[in-house]
Amino acid sequence: MLSIIQAAGWPIWPLILCSILALALILERFVQLQDAKVMPPHILAQTIEATQRGVPLQDMVQTLDQAGAMGPVLASGLRCVADNPKVSAEDIQASMQMAGRLAAQGLERFLPALATIASAAPLLGLLGTVVGMIDIFGAHTAANNQPALLAQGISVALYNTAFGLVVAIPSLMFWRYFRAVVDRQVLAMEVAAETFARHLIRMRG
Repeated sequence: MLSIIQAAGWPIWPLILCSILALALILERFVQLQDAKVMPPHILAQTIEATQRGVPLQDMVQTLDQAGAMGPVLASGLRCVADNPKVSAEDIQASMQMAGRLAAQGLERFLPALATIASAAPLLGLLGTVVGMIDIFGAHTAANNQPALLAQGISVALYNTAFGLVVAIPSLMFWRYFRAVVDRQVLAMEVAAETFARHLIRMRG
């Protein structure tokens, strides 16, 4: 591996940094986007049941604020009712929608960075290719034709092109995968939030 890095020259170092960063982002999103962390099992049913049993709203709000990404969305609705028992249905829905947008933004965290790496890696590989071609043409002159320099230029060009694609393709695949996961989770949160908002409106009335 070290010999490949040496043969590829300095243009490969930005690609190595991109690969390390992409791997870190992929692992972080795998951990944080687990369904159980985003929307703990039965959280909606348990919260509805707790409100029907008359559990103090402030206690539920504090518990829900620590319950994944969905918890704060439900807590925002409860907080509205706790602060003003006569709050309007529109205010409840608006508060939960704002909390939902914040939760969705949290789910999308680092995905733009992963998409940027997927887009930039081929360009960095192309940069290495251009640098290699410059070395080739610089070595190949009428007065100075050195095979070793030609081989080095070709190595820089090919290794950087290949490594750029090796970094970009998995990054793009995982970005699309995480994008689909986030879309599915956001939809599930929207459905749960709408159900809970209707429950709060009925309970308030």
